[in-house]
Amino acid sequence: MVTDNTKIEKLFTRADGSYLFARWGRPIVPIVFGVDDASLAVFKGAIEAVVTLASHKMAETDPELGANLMVFFCREWAELPEVPNLDQLVPDLGPLVAKLQKADANQYRIFRFDEAGAIQAAFVFLRMDAHMEAVSADTLALSQAVQTILLWSDTAFDGQSPLAMIEGNAVLRPEIADVIRAAYDPIMPAMAQDPSHALRMAARLTPLS
Repeated sequence: MVTDNTKIEKLFTRADGSYLFARWGRPIVPIVFGVDDASLAVFKGAIEAVVTLASHKMAETDPELGANLMVFFCREWAELPEVPNLDQLVPDLGPLVAKLQKADANQYRIFRFDEAGAIQAAFVFLRMDAHMEAVSADTLALSQAVQTILLWSDTAFDGQSPLAMIEGNAVLRPEIADVIRAAYDPIMPAMAQDPSHALRMAARLTPLS
């Protein structure tokens, strides 16, 4: 289990060396574009499971945006500018699309924050390339739900996925589940920029005997 605060610190230390943690400060209202009803149900189920794990809440609507966790599926990044009003939600959408095309990326996440630094909204973009097509809907949904429940470091899962495969099924790694639970402890702050925050998180983890 993750009990070493240096391991937790790494999960929220960005490539530039800065520490930045944030969790949602409001109920999560997800909406998924570009998938069939079956996949939509899988995604919403995965999000609900991770939100429940965090002891956070979901809602039917967000007072400002209607939905505050938006997931967009596309075949090519060039499709994004064609989505009505997306350029109003995502600043500099054109340059972003060009950046994603140049990098041959297949996923990208953008977070918005409120005045307290808590997550206010998240936008997830998924391009269904050959790699994405090979991933089951269950695995993809759980992976994205985990990666949007907190503001992780941009390098947090470079070496190891937050998921593990057990008998062919994707499950959340126990140590990552523990971190999510600790992050949503009501006593903990919604946002932190000091690495000492990782020590406080570690103190809330209970190692399995």
